[in-house]
Amino acid sequence: MGRGIAGLDKMYHIVFIAALIFLAVMLMLCLICAIIGPRIADRIVSVNMMGTIVMVMIAILALMQEEGYLVDICLIYAMISFLAVIVLTKVYMGVYIQKKEEEEKKNGSH
Repeated sequence: MGRGIAGLDKMYHIVFIAALIFLAVMLMLCLICAIIGPRIADRIVSVNMMGTIVMVMIAILALMQEEGYLVDICLIYAMISFLAVIVLTKVYMGVYIQKKEEEEKKNGSH
């Protein structure tokens, strides 16, 4: 931006701002879903979606500000978000397996 037609640059800026506002609303909805989600799997998916939305927002800000280092931050955030979802899934599976084994012990002893 800043190198092309003035009207086109203004339209890009408006589209980017609209996209950021839309993504912010979607981020809040994902946060609500992560808090009140009926199952843990729904919460994990919401956290993953929140990470993806934040990455897209950082990428849009990198385009708007014409700052290349924001793309590096976006990539680092993507790796951290991926690892967080993997850890949450691993913990969830451990809890699920433990509960299943406890139920089998209760049913087997009676």
